[in-house]
Amino acid sequence: MKVRLLAGIGMFLLAAGMLAVFFLTDGKLPELLTSKNKTESDFDFFKATTAAEDGPRDVDKFLDEYNANYRRLWTEFEGANWNAASNINEENTAAKITASKAMADYVGSRKVIEQLKNFRGRLDLTQQQDRQIEIAWQLAAHYPGTIPSTVDKLIKTEAALEDSLYSFEYKLVLEGKEPQTLTPNEIDDLLLTSRDLATRQAVWETSKTVGPKLKDNLVEAQTLRNAVAREMGYSSFYALEVADYDLTSEEMSRLMDDVVAGIMPLYQQLHCWVKYELAARYNVEEVPQRIPAHWLGNRWGQEWPGIIDGIDLDGMFRDVQPQWMIEQAERFYTSMGFEPLPLTFWGRSDLFELPADATRKKNTHASAWHIDLDQDVRSLMSVKSNFNWFQTTHHELGHIYYYLAYSREDVPPILRTGANRAFHEGVGTLIELASSQVPYMQQIGLLSLEETPEEIRWLLTQALQGPVVFLPFACGTMAHWEHDFYEEDLPRHQMNTRWWEYVARYQGLEPPTARGEEYCDPATKTHIIDDPAQYYDYALSSVILHQLHRYICREILDQDVRSANYFGNQQVGMYLHSILQLGATKDWKVVMQQATGEDLSSSALLEYFDPLMVWLQEQNQGREVGF
Repeated sequence: MKVRLLAGIGMFLLAAGMLAVFFLTDGKLPELLTSKNKTESDFDFFKATTAAEDGPRDVDKFLDEYNANYRRLWTEFEGANWNAASNINEENTAAKITASKAMADYVGSRKVIEQLKNFRGRLDLTQQQDRQIEIAWQLAAHYPGTIPSTVDKLIKTEAALEDSLYSFEYKLVLEGKEPQTLTPNEIDDLLLTSRDLATRQAVWETSKTVGPKLKDNLVEAQTLRNAVAREMGYSSFYALEVADYDLTSEEMSRLMDDVVAGIMPLYQQLHCWVKYELAARYNVEEVPQRIPAHWLGNRWGQEWPGIIDGIDLDGMFRDVQPQWMIEQAERFYTSMGFEPLPLTFWGRSDLFELPADATRKKNTHASAWHIDLDQDVRSLMSVKSNFNWFQTTHHELGHIYYYLAYSREDVPPILRTGANRAFHEGVGTLIELASSQVPYMQQIGLLSLEETPEEIRWLLTQALQGPVVFLPFACGTMAHWEHDFYEEDLPRHQMNTRWWEYVARYQGLEPPTARGEEYCDPATKTHIIDDPAQYYDYALSSVILHQLHRYICREILDQDVRSANYFGNQQVGMYLHSILQLGATKDWKVVMQQATGEDLSSSALLEYFDPLMVWLQEQNQGREVGF
């Protein structure tokens, strides 16, 4: 009886949902989902409706003033952040703190908070007013003026954390050799190329030496971040960040576990195959249950490059200059109908690795910047001529073109952001995936027509350097550790232990030697320092991007998801622009439905790797799969 009742309720909700989507899209969704010859008008239903809505004038007056102040302060704040990231020194750090405080003083002021309290939950608000009020409330919760001394301490602590991380000098000490200073790029290169396990272990351990230096300030940041969030009614800083998805902390954790559970059968097969391959490479007779972390080509095991012999991805770029990498990424977008990047992008960005004798230090983590919430867009990178940076340049320009698409008059400044944070990452990584498709690389001359990689080896490469390896780290280790760090007030004497418990559980990895609490290995991951409690953005973006990619392949290109080519297709560009131009003016779940005809689901991602799963099961016959 319960089954039939639930089924009946489910059918009713499904029907109601379809009707709701029908009316939300003015009846145009079926046409979008079936027509392959689309014009710009086919995507009109995506356009924001801000200007057409008429809401209470007192709210409009507040929001007009708020948005004007917000944009002015954002420009000062982001400009100071840019200077501090591109030239790390005490003067720029001080200016960054000043600008951060000015922004915090306004968005979290008592006056703003009181006004937001009066507006929140009012039934006469339009959708756009309600969205702006809620986002303003979340911003206020990061800097509540009701506890100004706590906010001041937090700003200074976070600035000190970033400076300590990005100014740190890594010293490699090998037996019988003088200590050698390594950059993060050099650490990555050694982990990618060295075949000597002793050297690999020393390099891996060197990469973790910054952790103890960061621990005290990270613990202080934990206390302060939780304090500001709890002041505004959130259970923790983690809960404040997941509010961007309209989820609670526990709901996000369950979602992360669902995503990991979906990918785990494929991951375990891949994990088994890799550990046998690496054991043979390093002449280890007894294959371990878990993979030693220093066997892998990434400091955190979030991707496993360099395992597939015979596909020399970096070799494609031996005769390519770093400048070409960025210019080709721009050509990818313009070929789909996007405008060329503003000239100021080229003049104001910081795109290349600093020379060894440089007199300044900069943040080496690739990033995109929207300085004035309009046309001043920039990127901070350290581009080299290799496959990873080829993908990264395409990814970062995805953020840039997202910024430009929603920088228009009918999108208020506070809504000039992604449908949710994962959408921003999803768009960048979607183009990253598209840039690694064989037909595209053949078309632009990186591969000859005779150099088509064998499908399984190519899928292996994508799995090892993409979502199959990444999701257990992102959804498992990172998301759960940060949940515990904030939601459970994880004490300092459990920080490293909990980290390695999750690494073992979700990734099947182990450190080369015991890592006690004198270390702080989670702090070595940049996002825990400067993008805290948001790493699930990257995980969900992997799911979203595969759904968008499957839709594009099925409904626009009529191509296989594993060998698609967006380059030169302006219908793909119109489709993407129709999503990007919305910013945060619509609920992300509605955008997902309208863009793909389905809710959030990992089915498209798993479908992409179907042939690989079959192959791995054949290769692993007779082996114990799992960890």
